[in-house]
Amino acid sequence: MFVLGLTGSIGMGKSTAATMLRRLGVPVHDSDATVHHLLATDPQVRAEIAARFPGVVDGGTVDRQALGAVVFADPVARKDLEAILHPRVRAAARRFLRDQARWGTPLVVLDIPLLYETGGEANVDAVLVVTAPAFLQARRVLSRPGMSRERFSGILSSQISDTEKRRRGDYIVETGLGKAYTYRRLQQLVRLLRAAGRNRRL
Repeated sequence: MFVLGLTGSIGMGKSTAATMLRRLGVPVHDSDATVHHLLATDPQVRAEIAARFPGVVDGGTVDRQALGAVVFADPVARKDLEAILHPRVRAAARRFLRDQARWGTPLVVLDIPLLYETGGEANVDAVLVVTAPAFLQARRVLSRPGMSRERFSGILSSQISDTEKRRRGDYIVETGLGKAYTYRRLQQLVRLLRAAGRNRRL
């Protein structure tokens, strides 16, 4: 089985790429979706967050916008949140990989926004970085509800730069040239890596 890490800075088209990979029949483990599930369903996670970040849990519900405002403004707070969430996300990813290996899946994707920031490249066979021009990235991000230039800047400062990610990535896919182009590039990559994953079982 070939394990491909998918990453990219905010607004670079990672979610769109993940959706396309699923359309191509590739199982994708979404780290962000796992975080949202933990925040919504895990009482231990909510209790730890409430203890560390007073005021962001109301009536048993985590106010994600309030939590984000705290952690993006404070690197220490961000590390504390990561210490609560990341071990659980990694455990969920390991369960996903075990299941896919048992089923004989030749290619799987771990969708990890902070892959390089958390050392996640050590747990995959190769890394796919999605990228787009800075003006398009800004347009995409600033069109999101509740987003401001200040918050966008704070998020960027917490991430490794797009230039560094592209330098370190094994495969680079541009998402600013139209969805048809992105889909074709991903289709080519899936064919290549599925063959590599099947060969590992020979």
